Amino acid sequence: MKPFSYERVTTPAQAAAAIAAKPGAKFLAGGTNLLDLMKLQIETPTHLVDVNALALNKIEPTREGGLRIGALVRNADLATDARVRRDYGVLSRALVAGASGQLRNMATTAGNLMQRTRCPYFYDTNTPCNKRVPGSGCSAIGGFSRQHAVVGSSDACIATHPSDMAVALRALDATVETTNAGGQARVIPIADFHRLPGNTPHVETELQSGELITSVTLPPPLGGTHIYRKVRDRASYAFALVSVAAIVRRDGTGRVALGGVAHKPWRVEAADAELPRGAREVASRLFAGARPTQQNAFKLPLAERTIAAALHQARS
Repeated sequence: MKPFSYERVTTPAQAAAAIAAKPGAKFLAGGTNLLDLMKLQIETPTHLVDVNALALNKIEPTREGGLRIGALVRNADLATDARVRRDYGVLSRALVAGASGQLRNMATTAGNLMQRTRCPYFYDTNTPCNKRVPGSGCSAIGGFSRQHAVVGSSDACIATHPSDMAVALRALDATVETTNAGGQARVIPIADFHRLPGNTPHVETELQSGELITSVTLPPPLGGTHIYRKVRDRASYAFALVSVAAIVRRDGTGRVALGGVAHKPWRVEAADAELPRGAREVASRLFAGARPTQQNAFKLPLAERTIAAALHQARS
């Protein structure tokens, strides 16, 4: 691990200013992803700004009838909150499907959104990776690609986003609230928060330099049956081959978002309109323009079957 300096801050504006003042600085909260990457020298921050003392660890109702989730709310606390379990079951189930109990006790809401891909080439510093070293190439293209993206990828990157929580938030149309060094607040729809790779896969979100996530806001409850199904190689502590976050109402309408198939949580609103017709029609819309590799083409029928299972579960 390379040497770095460290400081604690007490306000969001102070945190953002500390990052802006030192090039190469990073925020530190739970550290469940960042510290691993530092040990491998994939992330090499020169300065860490510890934000754990910020008062951002509450889940509070909004005037509109939704919930505001502080950036430092731990995944375990969010998953077990009575209001989340009652009104946003897809989020609670997605969180429980992620990582392990020990990690959920440490991982934060903001950190979960910001976690980086688990592509093995990203973690192997001996191989080219455009996410790690822009312009070096993508070893997954033409390499081992079973876990990788089938839609929304580019010639520069075919990695997937690992978060389960973010898939549920995409289905719920959550928003991400931030502040910068000048104390200015911004609201980013979750649909726009994560970026597709394009020619700059190392730029993963819409956050600007020094911008700090302060909370995630859920809209008023949507009703319906909330389902989260995750297909993976083993029963726990594994990332999704395909995951489905579905919200299905009694009349058959609803929403669906996928994980494990793209560089960001994948939702196509036109596919939501196909829910009453069935999984095949939904999948056809979701995977329009898909570019699977020979090794991961199985994800397309797997996703359709997982959507079908989710719809069947919701309707029964």
